[in-house]
Amino acid sequence: MLTGVTLTDAGIDAAALKPTEVDVSRAAALDVETVTIDYEGARHLPDRSTLAVLAETKRVRVTTPVRVDGFDPLGDDSALAGLPEGVGRVLVAGHDAYLTSEEAERAVVPRLRDAAEAAADPWVGTEGIERPALAVGGTQFELLSRSTTRDLRALRAAGFEGDIAVYTPTVLTDDEDAILDAVGAYTARRGPVRAALPEDAATDATARGRARDVLTQAVRDYALVGDKETVADRVAQLKDAGADTVVGYPARGLESVR
Repeated sequence: MLTGVTLTDAGIDAAALKPTEVDVSRAAALDVETVTIDYEGARHLPDRSTLAVLAETKRVRVTTPVRVDGFDPLGDDSALAGLPEGVGRVLVAGHDAYLTSEEAERAVVPRLRDAAEAAADPWVGTEGIERPALAVGGTQFELLSRSTTRDLRALRAAGFEGDIAVYTPTVLTDDEDAILDAVGAYTARRGPVRAALPEDAATDATARGRARDVLTQAVRDYALVGDKETVADRVAQLKDAGADTVVGYPARGLESVR
């Protein structure tokens, strides 16, 4: 049974799930209307029946890397047949961890353009491909960083009127040790944080001294953390800057939310 604070109580509009961590069908019990499913390799892609059942109660989107065999619009796109009608897509370049060396060499821009033309109402992941993503249109799917608020304001000031969604790991607690255990390592992989951390420093609740000071600040730049009021205030700031949808990945698992 899911317990804890509700995502919508904290202002979050949608939940992101990792199929290697959780049975995605459990998302039916969440109080949000929209669910996105991260891509973690072809063998972890939920099957058609699982997606279809979830789509009966939720708006579902599946992350589909355009360079990966199965989702490549200029090559093998056979995996698209496994997506039921009504399940939307989040088009991304794809993380190198889930790409073969051959896939990683494929050009992103023409594939992104063709996939966006073929998909119905796609979301387009901007990480590392901000300009091509903006050029193909669709909902811009931003990864939360320390510059997100500034970037959102700049987009809106430049006249961008399309939808913008922000993806962020989320930890709905003010327990600092729990926060670091959940998102410390994730945050430490971000370039500016990695550069600021002492060499070989712990990145979880065991972090001490300068490492803990750096991480305590950084987790608030790259994730939504804190009690529901704190997170709700941060979500409100993102929406005031121009975000339409905030997508939270429950970094402590579904047991921490409902």
